[in-house]
Amino acid sequence: DKDGIRIEILIPDFKGSLSSLKAVIGAKPDVLNHNLETVPRLYETVRPKADYPRSLELLRRSKEMNSGIYTKSGLMVGLGESFGEVVEVMKDLREVGCDILTIGQYLRPSPEHLEVKEFVEPRKFKKYEKMGRSLGFSCIASSPFVRSSYQAKEALEKIRE
Repeated sequence: DKDGIRIEILIPDFKGSLSSLKAVIGAKPDVLNHNLETVPRLYETVRPKADYPRSLELLRRSKEMNSGIYTKSGLMVGLGESFGEVVEVMKDLREVGCDILTIGQYLRPSPEHLEVKEFVEPRKFKKYEKMGRSLGFSCIASSPFVRSSYQAKEALEKIRE
C-alpha cells in the first residue's frame, strides 16, 4: 500500500520502447497517465514528434502488463478539432481500456506556441463529460480549466469505490 501514498505517473510514449514501459509498470504506480493531447488529424501540427497509434498501443500494453493499473489520458480542445473527432478519440481510449480522461481548454502559453482556434463553451465540455460517462470511463473531468493532474486524488478515490 506504499504507506497510504498514491502515485500517478505522467509518461511520454517512450518512442514505443516496451522495456521502458515495463520499467515504469514495475514501479507499481496507482495511475499511469499518458496524454494523447489532441485528435489524430492535428498530430502533425500539435505533436509532430508523437504518433497517435503508438500512444494508444502504449496505453493498451500498460493494461496487458498490469491489469490492475488505472490508465489515464488527457486532451486539450480549442485547437481546431470537431466534436465528432473528440468523441472518436474517446472511443479509441475506451477500446484500449483507458479508465480516466481529462479534457481542458488549450491556452497559448506564449506567442511562439500554436494559436487558440476556439474558446470552447462550458456546455460543450458538459457534452464531452456526458459522452465520456456513456462510453464507460470510470472518471472524466471536462471543463475549461481542467488539466491532466486535475483532482487526481479524487479521481483515484472515485474509481476505487
